[in-house]
Amino acid sequence: MGWLQRLSEGLSKTRDVVRGSLDRLLGRAADPALLEAFEEALLASDLGARVVERVMVRLQQQLQGADASQVGLVHQTLRDTLLDVLTPAQGLPLEALLGQGPKPFVILVVGVNGVGKTTTIAKIAQRLVQGGKVPLLVAADTFRAAAIDQLQVWADRVGVDVIRHRHGSDPAAVVFDGIAAAKARQVDVVLIDTAGRLHTKSNLMEELRKITRVMAQACPGAPHEVLLVLDATVGQNALAQARQFHQTVGVTGLVLTKLDGTARGGIVVAIAEELTLPVRLIGVGESVEDLQDFQSAAFVDALIGPAATSSVERDAEKVR
Repeated sequence: MGWLQRLSEGLSKTRDVVRGSLDRLLGRAADPALLEAFEEALLASDLGARVVERVMVRLQQQLQGADASQVGLVHQTLRDTLLDVLTPAQGLPLEALLGQGPKPFVILVVGVNGVGKTTTIAKIAQRLVQGGKVPLLVAADTFRAAAIDQLQVWADRVGVDVIRHRHGSDPAAVVFDGIAAAKARQVDVVLIDTAGRLHTKSNLMEELRKITRVMAQACPGAPHEVLLVLDATVGQNALAQARQFHQTVGVTGLVLTKLDGTARGGIVVAIAEELTLPVRLIGVGESVEDLQDFQSAAFVDALIGPAATSSVERDAEKVR
């Protein structure tokens, strides 16, 4: 299965919500009740109130003096608005960032528990190895012994080294040693796994600030990228997480995971609208190939599907 097909299937739950409402609009007069139902469907997919308002204002302008059954009018209006929001969020791929940055290029990976940070790091590492780069993993999640072991298992699978201390060690000390090892071994990229922490816990967020300070001491300019991993299934809570982590450590890129398991895939749009942070990677499955560079046009097409047609035109197409 190709990536675009996997992306389309992964976003099918969100697309079904939006398309169901689109189908009710097409071929009928766009009366206030139908438009309200359409607006509710967009909100249910977690596009965010700001984006939905933009869509509805634009749609009402388009519908003035137009035949409400005009094929694709609603769909095109929605697509154009989403692209306006997401195209600026299509940041440089990681490989392009590495080409512009120093060596070693230090990537700090943050996020709350359960979003898939460790798995994401492993997938990025495998992708880098396949591209001829030498990554080094750093197990800075010392709060859970299982987290250290999990990263080691992934490293063994991918064939890369891990810098680790024992359970309960100071995570900042592990990071310092990891960067020192990266310099000595002349690796290309350092991928630092951190403990999952609730964005509402100030003491844990302060620990994250300490890690970034130590990184800057060990390697001036580090971290060169702060990747925030978000679980798309949590919807608007992902936006709250993004706000807090960005305020704490200055997030420079986003990774959206588990898009295949939610009807709220529109949260990508809501985050891009509010925070204007680049979306580096999106994940729609468990395999390495399911974590790919974010492409705004492909994402929008998978999110809302191809242009819809009215029932009259579908019948005409069958006759042809």
